[in-house]
Amino acid sequence: MPRIKCTISYDGTGFSGYQVQPGKRTVQGELEKALEKMNKGTSIRVSASGRTDAGVHARGQVIHFDTTLEIEPARWHIALNSLLPDDIFVLSVDLAKPDFHARFDAVGKEYRYFLLLSKHRDPFQRNYAYQFQYELDHDAMRKASKQLLGTHDFTSFCSAKTEVEDRVRTLKEIDFYEENGFLVFRFVGDGFLYNMVRILVGTLLEVGTGRRAADSMLQLLANQDRTLAGKTAPGHGLYLWKVFYDEEVLAIRK
Repeated sequence: MPRIKCTISYDGTGFSGYQVQPGKRTVQGELEKALEKMNKGTSIRVSASGRTDAGVHARGQVIHFDTTLEIEPARWHIALNSLLPDDIFVLSVDLAKPDFHARFDAVGKEYRYFLLLSKHRDPFQRNYAYQFQYELDHDAMRKASKQLLGTHDFTSFCSAKTEVEDRVRTLKEIDFYEENGFLVFRFVGDGFLYNMVRILVGTLLEVGTGRRAADSMLQLLANQDRTLAGKTAPGHGLYLWKVFYDEEVLAIRK
């Protein structure tokens, strides 16, 4: 039975998150609806690299599914995009090896968070960037970011609703840059906990506005207490940008 790997993008505004939820519109629900049509009523389960919350967007989410249909990847690409709603787009389709798993084979992810640096509301960006009107000390935020790099227990930077017990993750890169009136945060790591990126952003913004000391990150990590970190930044500024896999994981077995 062929296993299909897809890279997809979606506008999270109209979804109650990625994962299927009863009575709610979700990305997974729309994907499985399209696949059911292609498979003449047979239900097809889709697995993703991870879940995204309501309002969160993706530029490079990865999914996989199994199917009995023998269709070339190029035809899958055309067919899926013809059946999916306008706020989901399949970027690429590949034939994966039989034991490839979008979630468990991922070796890293990149997230980006967009701030609109403006004192005036932009109605066209209200769903795609977090408007932030305060001056930021970039040097202080860079100093704080350096302390967060490496392998740590990120309990202080994940939601109290986080279900996993192992909260040790490795942050490989944190940087930010200004572009066309936006401040874009970029995070690369081996994995991220529930709300981790949004809490990191909220905490760094407190550093940038002088409400939190730049050299307090290591103590904050050591305390392992969510209540001591910053607020959770809004979901609509967050984008799952890319998922990383080892090349040998992606190679089709001959």
